Amino acid sequence: MSDLYERKNPHRLYRDKDNAILTGVCAGLASYFGLCRKGLRIVVAICTVFFFPFVVPTYIILSIILPVKPQDLYKDESQEKFWRGVSMAPTDVFSNLSHRFRELDLRLQKMEAYVTSREFDMDRELGRNSRQ
Repeated sequence: MSDLYERKNPHRLYRDKDNAILTGVCAGLASYFGLCRKGLRIVVAICTVFFFPFVVPTYIILSIILPVKPQDLYKDESQEKFWRGVSMAPTDVFSNLSHRFRELDLRLQKMEAYVTSREFDMDRELGRNSRQ
């Protein structure tokens, strides 16, 4: 079976130690939500000034609770994009897949219709390889 079926959705909230400044919480949040790391860090810094009693304990708790992002989480960037789409907008991803399967099914139906037609038999008997 495909690797996508064997593993659970790898797109979840992690601390990103590779892009961390302190503990990687902001980098992990930015990666999860598809935001700019620098922008999120600025917003958190501004919120810390105004909401210090809430932001600092929340940051500390998240740095303790969140697991560190594994190195081999995604095989490539397209797999990461797919899983982010599944998490953020599953309806869009699956409707796109459904549309692609419908297109493939229509192509297959056309091929089957041609292969079972008299035209295909004539082309084969006359030695024509392709349909024009």
